Amino acid sequence: MQTQMHTSIPPTNSRDWKVWWQLTRPHTLTAAFVPVLLGTALALQDTSIHFGLFFAMLIASLLIQAATNMFNEYYDFKRGLDNEESVGIGGAIVRDGIQPKTVLKLALGLYGVSILIGVYICMNSSWWLALIGIICMLVGYLYTGGPFPIAYTPFGEIAAGFFMGMLIILISFFIQTGTVTETSILVSIPILILVGAIMLSNNIRDLDGDKKFGRKTLAILLGRKGAIQLLASMFIISYAWVFILIAMNIVSPWLAIVVLSAPKAIKATKGFIGKTIPIQMMPAMKSTAQTNTIFGFLLSIGLFIGYFL
Repeated sequence: MQTQMHTSIPPTNSRDWKVWWQLTRPHTLTAAFVPVLLGTALALQDTSIHFGLFFAMLIASLLIQAATNMFNEYYDFKRGLDNEESVGIGGAIVRDGIQPKTVLKLALGLYGVSILIGVYICMNSSWWLALIGIICMLVGYLYTGGPFPIAYTPFGEIAAGFFMGMLIILISFFIQTGTVTETSILVSIPILILVGAIMLSNNIRDLDGDKKFGRKTLAILLGRKGAIQLLASMFIISYAWVFILIAMNIVSPWLAIVVLSAPKAIKATKGFIGKTIPIQMMPAMKSTAQTNTIFGFLLSIGLFIGYFL
């Protein structure tokens, strides 16, 4: 791995809030926000909402996602994967001069705050969630940290989708209702797929660079064309799944409004076709993240409308 990049870190203005904001990789934070909203919307069908728990879960999820992104930033730098020409928000250490140890300490600090919030959540629901929370944080660290980073394997998408998609929905549902239902599991599946799609889009963009550094991501194993086809299939399955649930009378027909987000999914897929230069694929990555956000919001709105009507 390259190490010479670590010797020249430009100075940064610590008061430049934009640099610190970008360090959280804000375009990924919707992957934490949407599941909490959806899990709470699902819970409303069965009980009244405890807004203190809702906001606590929302903040904890956002902090864990931001911390995971910072671990990603730190370990990509340590392994020589980021340089001054890295595309996207990643690479803040080499481009903006943030000290690596500062990034690591900040990530650990966010984890610390998340733990304190988690104590409040457990006190008002179940202490079993403490174990689940620790596992989630461990996976967040191991995604790019440790000797065998999950992000460098074909399992990155499924890990992200499960832990940052489905599991957050189910926890958000559980802290409100005290249980997990079949419906909550079934409704969470499209978000599992779409959060995984965000990670897949990132790996499609970074395919050539990841291959150079010996990563074995799903995009590398499938090849660029196969990975794009998988991305399109993930979008199709997500929409089809909702309509199947409607046809089976498991959820309200109002959830069909998720189809309004389909143009973003189409734009994301088309945006990758014929592209090989990372910067050319940034709009497609953005559209993929927006698909998850809009889809999740619309799914939640459909649940709210179905409940109140």
